[in-house]
Amino acid sequence: MVESAVLNHAARILTAVAQEGVPADGALRHYFLETRHLGPSDRRSISRAVFAYYRWLQWLDHDLSLQKKLVKATALQTRFNADETSVKPETLAARAIPAWLHDEMDVPPEYLRHLQREPVLWLRARPGTAQKLARELGQCEVSDRAPDALRFTGTQDLFTTPAFHRGAFEIQDLASQLVGHACAPNPGETWWDACAGEGGKLLHLADLMGNKGVIWGSDRNERRLQILKRRTSRAQIFNYRVASWNGSAQLPTKTKFDGILVDAPCSGVGTWHRNPHARWSTSVEDVRELAVTQRALLEHVAGALKPGGRLIYSVCTLPKSETTDVAASFAAAHPELEPWPLFGTERASSNSQLFLWPHELNANGMFIAAWKRKS
Repeated sequence: MVESAVLNHAARILTAVAQEGVPADGALRHYFLETRHLGPSDRRSISRAVFAYYRWLQWLDHDLSLQKKLVKATALQTRFNADETSVKPETLAARAIPAWLHDEMDVPPEYLRHLQREPVLWLRARPGTAQKLARELGQCEVSDRAPDALRFTGTQDLFTTPAFHRGAFEIQDLASQLVGHACAPNPGETWWDACAGEGGKLLHLADLMGNKGVIWGSDRNERRLQILKRRTSRAQIFNYRVASWNGSAQLPTKTKFDGILVDAPCSGVGTWHRNPHARWSTSVEDVRELAVTQRALLEHVAGALKPGGRLIYSVCTLPKSETTDVAASFAAAHPELEPWPLFGTERASSNSQLFLWPHELNANGMFIAAWKRKS
């Protein structure tokens, strides 16, 4: 049984989401800033209750009070965690996702089951230190899917650990780490992370470059760039430059690049197991509007590639409008680019695009496409 205090906190957050129209994860962050007396265990319980509510929303009687809905949702989550066959695939297909998604992507039963699972936490150790970090932190599993990736299974607050403060790791989803490896930057090259946000992928690229060469990071949000600067300082990353860019045809620099990563704004369908509220706040119209933005970003950056330079397009989403459709229309308009094989594969034509499925990685879903400018 969920404690009444947890239910009351979670109900207040759900009320704020409904009344203010804010995302649930943002409402949680804001609430925890205002209730600093809550300890890590309480915060975990409240967050789990809020996300269980949205995960099982279509199973709930909407005439019940928020507290009773939360009790029902957490009970459904507990039952599902114990036996995933307790919910039939056809029920998941009808209730776990909005109807429009069926027209935008395949929804195999394994994917639907994954959506109802509670997410895991992935860390990225600094290059070559995963085993050492796992021993230091404890409760870590080393992944064989990406170098330096660790799945953390503990409950301690990682932000308070000595390892975090000395920059020994970043909290970064496994799929995002695989984007860095898809870019495969070399030390001494010049790269551009065009939609850098708070810098998670830029930090990874810089590590892969051995802190050598130059990597530009840009974003339209100045606050995110300030967070990026703090993160690079903690990680002792120095081979970067930051420039504001609003995504227009006027680029932030005249530099020509060996590689450009466009980790574009997207609908985030690939993160729906982690952020279930987004299932019910995202529409097919959002998906199609974002596809226009994604296509424009690729168009604007393409001319900044050197001959032989690589362009990587990544989105943490799965609908065809934002993935294969964007890649196909962009490629058709740019004969000067050719498919570039991902992860060192040999046949570029068949291996230059890839879906990373959440249920196969136990992580976020991602789409990656890559091209190389002809010499």
